[in-house]
This record gives sequence, C-alpha cells and structure tokens, in this order.
Amino acid sequence: MKLGLNLVGNGAHGGGWRMPEAHLAASMDFALWKRLAQQAEAAKFHFMFWADGIAVRSSAKDDEQLSYDSRIDVFEPFTIMAALSAVTERMGYIASASTTFNEPYHIARKFASLDHISGGRAGWNVVTSWSEQEALNFGRDSLLEHALRYRRAEEFVDVVFGLWDSWEDAAFIRDKASGKYFDPAKLHTPHHRGEHFQVRGPLNVRRPVQGYPVIAQAGSSGPGQDLGARRADIIYTMQKSREDAVAFYSSVKSRFAAHGRSPESSLVMPGIMPIMGRTMQEARDRADRLGELIHPELGLAALIPSFGDLSGYPLDGPVTALLAETNSVKSAHARLAKELEGRSITIRELIHQRSASGHHVFIGTPASIADEMEDWFVHRGCDGWNILPPFFPAPVEEVFNLLIPELQRRGLFHTEYEGKTFRENLGLARPAHPSKRTAVAAE
Repeated sequence: MKLGLNLVGNGAHGGGWRMPEAHLAASMDFALWKRLAQQAEAAKFHFMFWADGIAVRSSAKDDEQLSYDSRIDVFEPFTIMAALSAVTERMGYIASASTTFNEPYHIARKFASLDHISGGRAGWNVVTSWSEQEALNFGRDSLLEHALRYRRAEEFVDVVFGLWDSWEDAAFIRDKASGKYFDPAKLHTPHHRGEHFQVRGPLNVRRPVQGYPVIAQAGSSGPGQDLGARRADIIYTMQKSREDAVAFYSSVKSRFAAHGRSPESSLVMPGIMPIMGRTMQEARDRADRLGELIHPELGLAALIPSFGDLSGYPLDGPVTALLAETNSVKSAHARLAKELEGRSITIRELIHQRSASGHHVFIGTPASIADEMEDWFVHRGCDGWNILPPFFPAPVEEVFNLLIPELQRRGLFHTEYEGKTFRENLGLARPAHPSKRTAVAAE
C-alpha cells in the first residue's frame, strides 16, 4: 500500500491542539516540520500532503465563535514544500491549489519550478474552492456555483497540462557554437482560447522532471470522479466504512476506460485518523479525551454549511433536519445525509463524530489499526492511505515508530524507496510528451 501524511494546521482533530502533550503553534514551527519530514522519509512515507485553502476557512457566525478554531495560521504550501524538499531526498510533496481562484499560468509555472527544485518530487492536488471565505478574498460576493466550478476546473487543468507541454524534453539544446539556445521544432505554444481562459504560452520553465507533477484530485461527487478518472494519479477521498470504500473504489475506477486510461494508472487513497494506544483501553481513553476538548462553539461552526446556525438549540437535543442543498462540498453533504438517515443523534454527539474533518477514525493498538487498514486494502477499498494525525508531534511519531513497522512486518508497506522521483516511488509511469505519443500512434 501507498502512504501519505495529511498535515492539517495544528492537527486534524478539533480538540487535538488542547491535549497536554500537544505542541502549541505547531502549524508554523518550521523546525518541527523539518524534523517530521525527515522522520517521515526515514519511515519511507511516499509523500506529505497539504489540503490548503486561500482563506481562513470557517463558517463561524462571528469572530467570537471563530476564536475557538485552531486552523487559522498555516504556511503557504509552495513555500513549505520548497523548503522541505531541500532537506529530504526521496519523499514526495503534494499541496492543494485551487482552480477557482488561481490562474493556469501561475500554477503551471510554480509546480514546474518546484518539480525541478525537488528533483521530481512535486504533486498538485487539483481542487475547486468550496468556501465562501475564499470568494470574499478574491473580489466576489459569493462562491461560483458547483457545476460552473467544475467546468472551470476541467479547462484549467487542460491549460496547465498544455503549458507543461510547451517544450519537449530535449528542447533546450544550449549550443554555444551556433548560439542557438533551444530547438524551435520542439516548442509547442498552446494558443489556448476557451470558455474561461485565454492563454497564449509558452511556459517559461522547461518540461517538469516527471513529465507532469503527480496529480491528486479530491472531489468525490460525480463531476469530481470524472475529473479524477481523466487526469488524476492519486484520488483522495473520505469514506467511513469498508463497504462505502469498496463502492467508491469500484465507481471511480470504472470511469477510467472512457478516458483511455487503465484503472491501475491511478491510486485511490482515503483519509484516516489513527488514534493509537498501547492497549485498546488506552486508545479509547485518548479518543474520549480528544472529544472532550472540542469546544461546542467550534463544533457548531463546522455544522453551519449543512444545518445552518444551531446555536439556539440545546446541545443535548436532537439534530435538526439537514439543509436541502449546499454550494459547498457536495459529496460531504450527501455522505452526511446518508450517515444520519434513520438515526437518532444529539447535536453534541454529532459534533464529536465530525471532529476528524469527516474522515474515518481508527481507534486501537498499532496491530488492530493495521488489521483494519489491511482489511480495506485486500478487499479493494483503497490502494493506500492518507494519514491525518490528530495533533503534533506524538501521534505522528507513533505512526513512524509503531504502525509503520507493523505494516512492514506484514509485507504491506515497502522498506525502501523504489526510485528517485515521486512517480517512480508510486509505481507510476512518466508521461511522454504528446508529440512522442502522437509519433508512436502513427507508426
């Protein structure tokens, strides 16, 4: 199986930063990130992952409610990825970059540069922005409608790939004798004109080391799955049960053939939060303590996109009806509706259940967590995992020191990197330039 570390602010659990052993202000402590990156590489993790947004992404109704959220101050991902790639050698780095509030040329240039700086270890998590707060930072009063966001995303990705293909791999001849710096026959200026973008090109960075940086895609809705099947190397998803994971895996892999791709050309990697202890009781005690440390105001703010403001309702009273529709994360809204169907649950209980950013929580010993990971993997519910530590640094170091050795002992996780680039270590082929693919097809 493939493994990534999904690093969320001060930890992925809403109460994690308040644990007595948690490192305060971990989110912007570069010395900590440097240490964790080097430890992750020693443990042979395939990548570190930043699910970034370009706003303080909270639905809090006011600043008072917002003040309980620990996911406020975070590093800009290109900056931290460039810095960490300089102190590691083999591990990959993926970050989200929105197709809603960026321009294709900027994204193509940044990721191409990062791929060269890191020696072929960059990855782009293609996302459409889902928060109204991002819209307010970029000259809009509201977020683009969901279907329009995905139409823009489809064209955005095509433009970025066209820019990466501006130059063939051997375009830059740099011939001192003739004075010719590049071979004009190997230049392919995109001249793109579409519904959303007009981009002439070419890109002022040569073709990335990997051909294309590794492409991750995190949408689980129908349009999201289609985009992933067409372009993604890694499909990131949130599933709460093995049955749902198997169904999603089958659904998204079935879409690949329509785009001329093999299902094996992409990896499905759900997010999980392991809460570990040396015994089951110790793990349960840690999970209970984390739940107790979620401030109700933080939990109520997180429920606003799906329920509206519940602050006037008793916390120990029943959950009200879900909003009929949302313009935020469609798949998450639908998944929540399914989870609540036919159940009686209080607002407080729901807050505790949603404390892991909607991801599945594995509570147990290293062996029992490995059991569950293996169960999903062998039943084709995933090709690997994105691991979300609840806080830093103890839970992630326990993954390095306890969980990884258990997975390696079972033969489920590699003990050495397979190559030098991110694609090589994931077992993914380096894409040939389109001109080469066309030439081969013509033979």
